[in-house]
Amino acid sequence: MIAIVTPDQMAAVDAAALEPVEELIERAGRAVARVAIDMMGGTYGRRVVVVAGPGNNGADGRVAARHLQRRGVRCVVFAPGSAPEMLPPVDLVVDAAFGTGLRRPFSFPSLEPGTSVLAVDIPSGVDGLTGEASGSPAPADVTITFAALKPGLLIEPGRSFAGKIEVADIGLDVGEARSHLVDRAAVASWIPAVRPDGHKWTAATRIIAGSRGMTGAAHLSARAALRTGSGYVQLGTPGLDDDPTAPTEAVGLRLPPLEWGPQALDGINRFGSLLVGPGIETGLCENLGDELADNLGSRLGGAETAASASIPIVFDGGALTPRMLSVLTDRTGPTVITPHDGEWKRIGGSLESDRIAATRDFSATHRVVVLRKGPSTVVAEPDGRVLVVANGPRHLATAGTGDVLAGMTAALLARGVEAFQAAAAAAFIHGEAARSAGPGMIAGDLIDLIPAAIPTRETRP
Repeated sequence: MIAIVTPDQMAAVDAAALEPVEELIERAGRAVARVAIDMMGGTYGRRVVVVAGPGNNGADGRVAARHLQRRGVRCVVFAPGSAPEMLPPVDLVVDAAFGTGLRRPFSFPSLEPGTSVLAVDIPSGVDGLTGEASGSPAPADVTITFAALKPGLLIEPGRSFAGKIEVADIGLDVGEARSHLVDRAAVASWIPAVRPDGHKWTAATRIIAGSRGMTGAAHLSARAALRTGSGYVQLGTPGLDDDPTAPTEAVGLRLPPLEWGPQALDGINRFGSLLVGPGIETGLCENLGDELADNLGSRLGGAETAASASIPIVFDGGALTPRMLSVLTDRTGPTVITPHDGEWKRIGGSLESDRIAATRDFSATHRVVVLRKGPSTVVAEPDGRVLVVANGPRHLATAGTGDVLAGMTAALLARGVEAFQAAAAAAFIHGEAARSAGPGMIAGDLIDLIPAAIPTRETRP
């Protein structure tokens, strides 16, 4: 997986390098030139403008211009303050004005329509830590960054400004990074093969989801769990004795309309995971409050058998309440919470612009794995590790997809995947399925695409 480091961490990596800064700049400039030539499809007759600032980022751009000129490319280099308001027509513009350390607004010169842009490290004006844009950055077709990704390249709107991202190895050591971008190979390595001696209870999932008259989320979660490898899914909807429209393969569990906390946990030791919350009214969970939370705390928090104490659980949707969170903090078994931004705010998550740091801090404080949904999903583990999933397309933002993701996460937990990895793997597979579905998809479309989207070790690149 590719490392992700903050601008401050990258500065420390640069400072610790054994090579002189001039050598690192030379390597970076050569890498920029190679990508520029690839973008232009050659060098003959090509024209390039480089906007090069005063720091190392600008130095990278000037070195790139020198290498391009040696290859026959006609290059003009402008400093940010002396560039014309409208750049001349060229085959490529290289944005090396300012790097990840810029702390003030910057407006890039105007471009002729259709001009390709290559950004060096990050589009100038995009915050390398938060992805926030200040001024008028130039949207890049390609961004080349060095040694590691920066958070601002993965978090919107920086993700959109960056275009396609290429990471160039210039010999810097980022081995101490605690954040990484999830890729297909990693997901393939996390998911175990189906056991030859397995049976339906080997990876069984219980789901408590939905409300009377609102069973859609419950059905999506159950079907997603089945498609992600749960051999047995038991579905209980509070207040619903019978659900004739539930997935045929899901087994029903009767739950009373209100005091359903104890029944939700009966026989739980036979299951490999538990999912609570999709489609359950928040008020119902809040009203149950002490009863449900205390039952979960006593039954799953270590007061009973080791098996029930260690069962992995996922809390989503209506079950994400401050009261529930206070009980989960004391659990001994793996716990995953899956908030979108509205639920994140409801449970007291920080709204600071550094999305990765806020998610990491929340995970450490509450001792739960956090799968914080968004255009780039951030998954944090209490020990400080972070995984970012950035393969989800824009059309994934539609009602019900979170319910699908919750069911997928529960299924991977039941299959024995570590909670941190299960959450990240589910988010990655979710994104791959959405890419296959294409624009206009609805949540239900994802489910039948899940099996083909699950990487296997045999097909790992």
